[in-house]
Amino acid sequence: MSNVLSTTILLNIRKIIYDKFNDTSLRFTNDEIFEILKTQEMGKSLTIDDMKPFFDKLHQDGLLRPIAQNFTTQWLKLFGEVEKINCNSCKNEIHIGKLEERVCPSCKIII
Repeated sequence: MSNVLSTTILLNIRKIIYDKFNDTSLRFTNDEIFEILKTQEMGKSLTIDDMKPFFDKLHQDGLLRPIAQNFTTQWLKLFGEVEKINCNSCKNEIHIGKLEERVCPSCKIII
């Protein structure tokens, strides 16, 4: 998978989390996000098995944490609320956790 596609998928997962699961008391699953992602053009070619590296990256970045797992289903919670920011460098609308480093996930520039 290309870096551009991977970045686009990560940005879309972040947007889905912001739109649907932006509450630190909520539990949600990778399956729920995958089902939403599949309705978008880029998600149609993905399988649930393709999703693990993306959720691992979001955990590594400090956005979310896994709280349970059953086969391929992972239950997740946010470390902190997600906020929408416009990156002045790449001009993209990005979604970043309040506890994450202030680095644009699109262009990697410090915000």
